[in-house]
Amino acid sequence: MSDIAQFVAAAQKADPALVGADKEQAAISKVAAETEALAKDLKALNAKLTPVTYLVGNTATTADVSLYCNLHSAIASAPAAQHPENPAVLRYFLHVQDLASVQAAQKELPNAFPAVDVDVSSLPAPVRVAPTPKVKKEKKDKAAATEGAAPAEGKKEKKDKAAKAEGAAPAAGTETPKDGKKKEKKEKAPKAPTAPATPAVPLPSMIDLRVGKVLDVKRHPDADSLYVESIDVGEAEPRTVCSGLVKYMTEDEIRGATIIVVCNLKPVTMRGVKSFAMLLCASSKEGKDGGVEFVLPPAGAQAGDRVYFEGEQYENATPEATLNPKKKVFETIQPNFSTLDNLEAVWTDPETKTVHRIRTKDGVCKAKSFAGASLS
Repeated sequence: MSDIAQFVAAAQKADPALVGADKEQAAISKVAAETEALAKDLKALNAKLTPVTYLVGNTATTADVSLYCNLHSAIASAPAAQHPENPAVLRYFLHVQDLASVQAAQKELPNAFPAVDVDVSSLPAPVRVAPTPKVKKEKKDKAAATEGAAPAEGKKEKKDKAAKAEGAAPAAGTETPKDGKKKEKKEKAPKAPTAPATPAVPLPSMIDLRVGKVLDVKRHPDADSLYVESIDVGEAEPRTVCSGLVKYMTEDEIRGATIIVVCNLKPVTMRGVKSFAMLLCASSKEGKDGGVEFVLPPAGAQAGDRVYFEGEQYENATPEATLNPKKKVFETIQPNFSTLDNLEAVWTDPETKTVHRIRTKDGVCKAKSFAGASLS
């Protein structure tokens, strides 16, 4: 067995959920087989990874661990000056490296793909190039004049016909209807309202966040790392949710908790159990080995309460009914979720660096104890 295969197997042993949902496994195997080729063209890979967090679906899989292994040599040997050339590749590599499953594999196989220490704070910010503005094509409004327009009389004749068709007084020499009444002009049907255009760049307000109440929790029957929760999010029936929290929380810590739930991800089947949402959690800035805890709504929050992002453009926006997995909305927004030193949960606009707090009508959502945490 190759070093990569051994490392992937060790990571999968630590987190069986890396195999993915039943419907994703064929795609994961296909992508995993292509990771060696992907790692050879960093520029193309950077473009592929820019809008996504993981290669397949909304969670890490064995394909991501395989690509991490194939990238390891290039990242580890590259001088610091080269890292900003492919920022999405570096961001992806460090994110996968922080996964608890990858860190467990590194402990089991310390000489295979050891952690690469990159001081991101010392790197220059990547240069953002504005897209080339589109040039509107000029209308060919002078075509008739250049090619020889019809004589004025011909135009008059057309106008007469149009007037007659619309009920205008007929031109001289034409017949009047027998009843002597002019035909009334038909009113045009009102145009249907135009649906609002989908934003070109994913916005955090597209994500449907709600307060949830955990009614019950039990171990997944076929996955040692997963819990299956029943959660009230203010709907007629509670939602079934699978979460990989077995290593980090007990059932008693989860049962009865009031939490934040991502409600408009596409449902996925995880080892035979269909999951209809995701719990928003904070991971220690040292990585998941440092712990995982819930992001908590303010005191007094009730199941079903809306959770939103501060800012006029976001507060009154309506989230998508279901996020399209192909558009990678959550995967694009999620890397900029974090907690401040005062534990407040925020989203930072990557373009303007403006910080938008995550809140309900009753106050700001916070982590229990993790400052500088990533949220997912």
